[in-house]
Parts: sequence; C-alpha cells; structure tokens
Amino acid sequence: MKTLHDAQVGETVKVKKLNGEDSALKRRVMDMGITKGSTLYIRKVAPLGDPVEITVRGYELSLRKEDARIVEIED
Repeated sequence: MKTLHDAQVGETVKVKKLNGEDSALKRRVMDMGITKGSTLYIRKVAPLGDPVEITVRGYELSLRKEDARIVEIED
C-alpha cells in the first residue's frame, strides 16, 4: 500500500481511497478536495519534511505528513 506520504516531489499521483478510523480527519481531507479518483501533484516538501505542498483541483494545498498517511494512492 503506497500513501501520499511516500510520494516524491514532482510526482503526479491518483487517489485510490482514504484510510483510517478517524472520520473527522477523513471528512476534513475530503473537504480540501482530496477524494477518490482526484489527481495530486507533489510540488514540494518543507526542509524538515513537514508539511507537503500539493496541487489539487487547481489550487495549492499544504498537508501535514500525518494527514498524508491516510491518503492511499495508486502505484
């Protein structure tokens, strides 16, 4: 299982599904536009590794690495 946390800078990935038991976290991630089938471009990672900046649905979004772990992506 590959997650958004594992993706590299410059990579374009497609969301397979959202994992995790915290429904509030899953709802927040979906509200940001990260849903099944959406395409994400990994723009950059902060110098200390957190947060990750991605482009989703035409806008830039910064996402914590811990939140990125629940986003499963296609290989």
